[in-house]
Amino acid sequence: MSATREDIARQREVALVDLVDRLLAGGVVIGGDITLSIADVDLVYVGLRALITSVATAEELGMSIRPVPGAPHR
Repeated sequence: MSATREDIARQREVALVDLVDRLLAGGVVIGGDITLSIADVDLVYVGLRALITSVATAEELGMSIRPVPGAPHR
């Protein structure tokens, strides 16, 4: 029995959901650096770091989650 295109698409959707669930459960840090320069003269440097995790995981790690001012309360 061969897999149809729909079966493969469903398997990919499940795999993507599992991947996102694992990333949020464990957390992931994304980082990058940008340097703008002209004629080998660095003008602007920006360092970017982002932590992506679930609220539950952040609280387990002892991180303080502060509400965003003006955001609706749940």
